[in-house]
Amino acid sequence: MPKSLLVLASYFKGERFMRQAHARGARVYLLTWEKLLKEAWPRESLTEVFAQHDKPKLDETIRTVSYLSRSIKFDSIVALDDFDVEIAGALREHFRHPGMGDSGARYFRDKLAMRQRAKEFGVPVPDFTGVFNYDEVRAFTQRTPAPWMNKPRSQASAAGITKVKSEEQLWRLIEEQGDAQSFHLLEQYLPGDVFHVDSLVVKGKVIFELAHRCGDPPFDVAHGGGIFSTTTLDRNSEQAAQLREMNERVIAALGLEYGSAHTEFILGRHDNRFYFLESGARVGGAHIAECIEAASGINPWAEWANIEIDRDDYKLPPVRKDYAGLLMTLSKDERPDWSRYTDPEIVYRAPEPNHAGLVVQSSDRKRVEHLLDDYKARFARDFTAVLPAAKEPTN
Repeated sequence: MPKSLLVLASYFKGERFMRQAHARGARVYLLTWEKLLKEAWPRESLTEVFAQHDKPKLDETIRTVSYLSRSIKFDSIVALDDFDVEIAGALREHFRHPGMGDSGARYFRDKLAMRQRAKEFGVPVPDFTGVFNYDEVRAFTQRTPAPWMNKPRSQASAAGITKVKSEEQLWRLIEEQGDAQSFHLLEQYLPGDVFHVDSLVVKGKVIFELAHRCGDPPFDVAHGGGIFSTTTLDRNSEQAAQLREMNERVIAALGLEYGSAHTEFILGRHDNRFYFLESGARVGGAHIAECIEAASGINPWAEWANIEIDRDDYKLPPVRKDYAGLLMTLSKDERPDWSRYTDPEIVYRAPEPNHAGLVVQSSDRKRVEHLLDDYKARFARDFTAVLPAAKEPTN
């Protein structure tokens, strides 16, 4: 009997997941928000589309799914975005569905919880503290020199993060946050390069993972504008080996059993050691999935759909060992002019309006790095527009 998947999407993403699940014979039901109904969802792959008003409360979503469950028996609940992970966990608990529940979801949504958990499992993390007890905050500032990062515990990516340069600024910020201050954490600021490892997980084991190095740190791009870039690491390098080992420890610590994960690390400039930053039970955004597919032949969205259907019987397809690189930036033009970007290594161009983005692919890692260096300078001249950083993520 075909499986019925309830897919939660508070952002427009995951079309490849839906198409693949449908192609595998699943009935795919999308639950999204009213403002997203006009997006280009793959409706030919969807059994039905349901919408709630924007930013519904949790109890409203539980009542909505309760109503739908009167006539539809859902076999699985899937969260496509960070902001849907906690909701999906609560729904699984309420309807007694298998999969990650409330507590497990917290490790992938709460930056404080994931740091504590990773530290308990011996994974290096930057020094941090919750913003609860002022004596503990003072002790943190005394043992860890400024600057510090003040981070919302449940936001995604670099949204809402403030770099704090002095105790005076810190206490002013805490006072401004008022009763919301406990929803933040303080973390040591570590200058360094940011890396990400993207994984597929079955029965709690990482069965596929691929490491990439970002160009400018995502925080700098999000808050200062510019160009996001990422490049596949040399698979045989010591850095790649270290990241694979750390990633597997993080996934085990946070308790993901099935699905996809996007985990970020930073290589501290002061000691040349990797530190865990955060992990999401999701596919990486900004077309990282297309970059991974170009390098490996594995599309995380499609394989996540296969995992949801096959579970313990899932078999990973053959993995190709090419290299890929990704560039993404806001564009001053609604539709960028690609006429001067004709290299045969370009295998993907981002379709979103007012964005310029592409993926390059080659069996030669140095060729990928050369193209990205060249394109980054050209993007800055041809496309890049800078807008103020959003308080909440926009994609």
